[in-house]
Amino acid sequence: MYPYSFVQWLLFFYLYCFIGWIWESCYVSLKKRHLVNRGFLHGPLLPIYGFGAMTILLVTMRVRDSIPLIFLAGMAGATILEYFTGAAMERIFHVRYWDYSNQPLNLNGHICLISSLAWGFFSILLVRVVHKPAEVLILAIPGEGALALACVLTALFAADTVQSVREALDLKEVLKKLTLNNQELHRIQKRMDVITAFLADDSQRLLEKLGQSRKELTAKLQEEGLFAGAEKSYAEKTAAMKAELERLRGELEKLLAARNAKAKDKVVRRAKWILKRNPGSISEKYKKALEEIKANLERRRE
Repeated sequence: MYPYSFVQWLLFFYLYCFIGWIWESCYVSLKKRHLVNRGFLHGPLLPIYGFGAMTILLVTMRVRDSIPLIFLAGMAGATILEYFTGAAMERIFHVRYWDYSNQPLNLNGHICLISSLAWGFFSILLVRVVHKPAEVLILAIPGEGALALACVLTALFAADTVQSVREALDLKEVLKKLTLNNQELHRIQKRMDVITAFLADDSQRLLEKLGQSRKELTAKLQEEGLFAGAEKSYAEKTAAMKAELERLRGELEKLLAARNAKAKDKVVRRAKWILKRNPGSISEKYKKALEEIKANLERRRE
């Protein structure tokens, strides 16, 4: 059993959150070719690495002398943690903040074989190499100093978590509204296309009729008492369709104007902050809306 107090465990947690943030930010920044403050939080902490390190230290406690067992126990514990964390976040926020869907042997995009193997090697590195100097560092902090440091870090961590959860919920709301907006735009555009096509087809049929002898057509309609009625009916139908077309165009312009105004909204800006920190995030439920926002962020960056 590790001879650590609760405060010392907290400090280990924050230390490994910070180390994980350094690793992820460097990796993603190199991959994206621009600086990325990686993670769910604003600050330089990645909780999944902190919880992962705590899990690995606990599950490997009795097998620290065996490298193969450290690998297997650490891999299993961290993989289970990663899966349930990813699944819970996607269920709450409808966004997957890390995604392994393109990796072989993945499970619902939350975990994959490569990631699990990486956790296994990380477990060996943590238990046999990294934790020893980390242990010396944390245990060297006096009791009162450790408590004060833990309290300050916990307060900052809690405030950051509240703000980041708020941003994630804002993003969820923005994606929901944008999806409904896109559906309404599609409905209006489809209606406009139908009316435009109908008017064109109706005009074409009229021209084809007029291609006959105009006198013959007029005489026939007058003989049947339909000329005035047909002319009036066609004019009324055409006018009604044109009026509906103009109304739909007005609705379309209002929706587009509302979308442009919404893009400047404070809620939208907060939602975009979390996407900047998680450029690889995806959403099955709001896929098109998320891609639209990410494309907009990419254009602004360029």
